[in-house]
Amino acid sequence: MNNPNRRKVLSLGVALGLVGVADPARAWAWGPAGSVAGAGTGDDPEYVWDSATDPLMVSLLENGQVPSVNAAMARWVNNGDALPSGLPAELTAHLRTVNRLPSWANPAKLARAADFNRRKDTYLFMLYGLGSGIMSTVIPREARSVYWSFGGADMKDRAAKTFTFGYDLSQLDAFKPTGQFIVTANKTRLVHGAVRHLLPQSPHWKAGADQAIPISVADILVTFHSLGTYVHRKMLDWRIPMSAADQEAFLHSWQVAIHLLGVPDEYIPQTWAAAEAQSAQVLTPILAPTPEGLDLAEVLLGLTAEIDLGVTRGFLNEFVRYALSNEVGDWLKLPRDYAAAALVRTAWPAFILFREGLSPVMPGTFYMFDQFVRALAMLFLNKGASTSTTPITIPTGNRPAG
Repeated sequence: MNNPNRRKVLSLGVALGLVGVADPARAWAWGPAGSVAGAGTGDDPEYVWDSATDPLMVSLLENGQVPSVNAAMARWVNNGDALPSGLPAELTAHLRTVNRLPSWANPAKLARAADFNRRKDTYLFMLYGLGSGIMSTVIPREARSVYWSFGGADMKDRAAKTFTFGYDLSQLDAFKPTGQFIVTANKTRLVHGAVRHLLPQSPHWKAGADQAIPISVADILVTFHSLGTYVHRKMLDWRIPMSAADQEAFLHSWQVAIHLLGVPDEYIPQTWAAAEAQSAQVLTPILAPTPEGLDLAEVLLGLTAEIDLGVTRGFLNEFVRYALSNEVGDWLKLPRDYAAAALVRTAWPAFILFREGLSPVMPGTFYMFDQFVRALAMLFLNKGASTSTTPITIPTGNRPAG
């Protein structure tokens, strides 16, 4: 049967470099045999949330304890820090259970992933920032949840946090006692639990929602694929040299990351092939523009333009189109700059070849690209406002009306 929606999903999947694109009408079919657990119920993650965290957050919100929790957790930053004093007993008990690496975490792979992130940070800056960060604005549920939650009231601050999550994971000591990602993930998990309770109370969110409760396990998997799976595939497409061991280590860091966010192990892909098959189920078919996403995209691109060291907005728009497809660029109403488009599509591959030592010829545009990457690094490493940590606080309400 000639299905225009099917054609749209296939073409967008190809443009994004994703393979095995699924039919958007297809029911959940990804099997737990392909997961790190190797087995499971096979339940659709669309209807799975966080049974360990959600009831706890409802209790803390309804009892008015969240402000004191936020004050106590402000002192909790590094993975090696003791749990803060002054937390409710039930929250302390929960954190003692989850504030650790899973038993299957492989320290050698995590160390290799950290080294890989260091060696390939040029491409990670570009792909997490101008690829994954902007892709988040055409993930309808994510865009609406970001916009109508409390953080949406300060879109610049919220955009900075959206922009930096993938790179927080890429820090050299992300999983070590001196790093911060385990704490960041646990705080984010608590925020998710609070938002699941709060957003259904927002008439603005409900007006466009297609689910009764936000941030299902399926939604978290969508975020994983818009970050990890997308970045891995684009690096392959750009022919950036990566050993099999490097690719496995990069995946492992993401496996551990989404476990820490509360995703049951039966939904965490064991291999990149399994990840791409799952991405075809949950990510590519749902990409679409929304009014909230258009607003968020403009803030994200504006945030980058503030530190772009002279790169034009036309160049920025065209790099987004190069990384995400013209279809996504059209959805976001990014004006065309055909001179910048030609520059990006010819000079960026030459930049990669020279950076990787695969060409002795330094492209004339090397300095421009190098400065632009440095500018993105400033954005990531400054994390919008703080040079030491990404501040995460649990909300007590939604975005104010008006």
